[in-house]
Amino acid sequence: MISLSISNGVAEVVLDAPYKLNSLNEQALADLGQAYDDAAAAASRGEVRALLLRGEGRAFCAGRDISGVTPEDDDAAAYLGGLVQPLLKKMSRFPAPTFAAAQGACLGVGLGLLLATDVVYVAENAKFGSPFAKLGATLDSGGHWYFTERLGMHRTLDLIYTAELMSGADAVAQGLFSRAMPADELLENTRAIVGKVAVGATGAFTASKGLVAHIRDQRLGLWEAMEEENAEQARLCKSDDYAEGFRAFQEKREPRFRG
Repeated sequence: MISLSISNGVAEVVLDAPYKLNSLNEQALADLGQAYDDAAAAASRGEVRALLLRGEGRAFCAGRDISGVTPEDDDAAAYLGGLVQPLLKKMSRFPAPTFAAAQGACLGVGLGLLLATDVVYVAENAKFGSPFAKLGATLDSGGHWYFTERLGMHRTLDLIYTAELMSGADAVAQGLFSRAMPADELLENTRAIVGKVAVGATGAFTASKGLVAHIRDQRLGLWEAMEEENAEQARLCKSDDYAEGFRAFQEKREPRFRG
């Protein structure tokens, strides 16, 4: 139910179980982690310079597949701490820009997959939120952190207490994700953007990815962040892509980055 294809510098990872809204069991999570490992290995060889995550069918991912699971035997700590959290760390640290295209239901661990992705484009009618109030459970997969960071405390608790869902358009308007698009244009537009990024300055992009994560996690102030930027720029200015971009600008032509 998890597939990986690589073409023209883009790794495309697909959740492919539309009959169950791409919900994920333990094996699917392991397979997804392996797909990211394989894509990362290809990135280390220069074969992957961007990654796209998507789901087949009418939903991106409805969350955990609990078929066959009983509450008496469920080990939430093992599932979340042993399977989900390591996967989300792996996704967030992928060594190239990552994108996701999300339609329909995006809930539970499915929402977590999106929150661990660099840039997320959503269908205007996609659905996000925390339905766990109806299950006697709570939001997981990093949802509390990301919701509080991006939506604020009051909106976060409103969504958790009421179990109401946001549309894709609302999620973007409130700052949770990047762009909302009509559902029938989402995949084509996202693929076009990812394709352009895949021929861009991969080293500079990954530097910015690291900077943004460091600024966020360490709560750096302006001048501390500027020092980090200066150090990255000093490192990048010795790269082939920096030299190519510099010359292309001087020669008034499009750069030919090699990543």
